[in-house]
Amino acid sequence: MIRKARIEDVGRIAEILVFNKRLNFFPIFQDVQYSFKELNVMNVASELLDSYYHFYVYDDGVIKGIMEIDGHELVTLYVDSFFQNEGIGSQLVKYAIEYHQIQYLWALEKNVNAIRFYKRHGFFVSDEKKFEEDTIEYLVKLKRKL
Repeated sequence: MIRKARIEDVGRIAEILVFNKRLNFFPIFQDVQYSFKELNVMNVASELLDSYYHFYVYDDGVIKGIMEIDGHELVTLYVDSFFQNEGIGSQLVKYAIEYHQIQYLWALEKNVNAIRFYKRHGFFVSDEKKFEEDTIEYLVKLKRKL
């Protein structure tokens, strides 16, 4: 069910990224220009053509969840909102830990649902923070308990 992304998955990956970013981040940033003009499936899919190989997908006939891994960092993890609360996110994070020895990730400090999710999966909020690019919002580093 979890596999490496292929070029033909790019459109679906872009779709999941765009809609999750709108749902989760528009309430925080309130940036209409970015969220509803710049952030669109065509733009994201075009950008993914050079990096889709960093992604893994949860695919049971339909791609329902995605994650991006870079080294020991879990860069991105999203589940299509239609399929949330089915354990897909948990399966993805467990796969990342088991097969890629994920050690850390960054999450928006105000994204309390994501932080709660990762805490349930053995991560803790460290003292490390940085600004999200071009914003005044903080990202916090979550590390895996060893």
